[in-house]
Amino acid sequence: MNTATQKTAVTSLLASKIWWLSLAMIAAGVGAGLYALYAGHGEAFGNTREIPWGLTISVYTYFAIISTGLALLFTFSHAYGGNKMGAMGSRMVWLSLFMLLGAFIVIGLELESTWRLPLGFLLHPNFTSNIWWMGVLYGAAVVVMIIEILLILLRWYKTAVVLGVLCAIIEACAISNLGAVFSSLKSHPFWHGGQIPVFFLGSAVLSGAAALLVMTALSYSIQRRRMGEDVRAAMVTGGKIMLLMCFCLLLANVWKILNAYSGDYELIAAARSLTEGPLATNFWVIEIGIGLVAPIVLLMITHLRLVSVMAFSGVLVLVGQFISRFNMVVSGAVVPWDHGVVGVPTYLPYTATPAEYLVVLAGFGVVSAGFILGERFIDKTFMAEDSCR
Repeated sequence: MNTATQKTAVTSLLASKIWWLSLAMIAAGVGAGLYALYAGHGEAFGNTREIPWGLTISVYTYFAIISTGLALLFTFSHAYGGNKMGAMGSRMVWLSLFMLLGAFIVIGLELESTWRLPLGFLLHPNFTSNIWWMGVLYGAAVVVMIIEILLILLRWYKTAVVLGVLCAIIEACAISNLGAVFSSLKSHPFWHGGQIPVFFLGSAVLSGAAALLVMTALSYSIQRRRMGEDVRAAMVTGGKIMLLMCFCLLLANVWKILNAYSGDYELIAAARSLTEGPLATNFWVIEIGIGLVAPIVLLMITHLRLVSVMAFSGVLVLVGQFISRFNMVVSGAVVPWDHGVVGVPTYLPYTATPAEYLVVLAGFGVVSAGFILGERFIDKTFMAEDSCR
């Protein structure tokens, strides 16, 4: 067996293992969702009336934010004549689609009456509801991205770029609307205000750049091929964006905490849940240390010269952003509304259940399955030097 044939066989075997593992993850998550329907969401999930949102909402937000970031980067890479990231344009669109599908399966399995979603969406539209608009915008984004991918496969690149810009606008509106779902809740002061929609947009650009670097490096590793200069230059550009956004989000976190400490009891207590309370390890070690500071240090000391370091930094960012979404959701809800009453704890307890972890696993299964489908069936489109340019 020659070297090329051996590499193809190894690649096919590894891809098959990842594919079947992805399907198993999806099946486990769907099974957990069905169990929740049978046993009741109150029994299957760790959410309560006091803490209605937990791990599953955090992960839904996580995937939706990454999808938006990839859509925005696609537009940035082709604006005003394009830039070096244009070499990864088709990969951005493909990954953005499956990130959003991963978000959909998580939120679909999390809902207590999933079947009511399409009926309520079509038959009882509520134009004043942020959640209704979130469904409209993300649904439209999926349709536009599917058409965009078909146009890329047909090599109608100019039309695909136009749709890519449209998709980026839709997703930017969707993610800011998702932020408004949190920020419009006056009963949760740590969420309330105009900062979360903007914070989500910054997180989207950071997470999208990190996901693109990681997935691209993983693709070349699995396929066992050498990275071309155009893709390497695109990776460097993505690394620069990631470095810049790490700085920006680090400053945003500083001001978020300082602003909360100057507020009333509920704001201070919510901030303390991050800085010295039950979420302190998550916040300082993972969200700040691993997810923001470590990538900044690694990228600066290597001067963005090593693809492996950029990809590893991307992994750190994605881990940090995952915990950041969890911290944001939980910290805004753990302060009891009846604080100060005798017997009421300082923080409400929340522990994710096995069913919630399995539902989250289904989301990751959809993303990994989409990655393998792309590698197997449209890899030539990803590799085309003129892709989307």
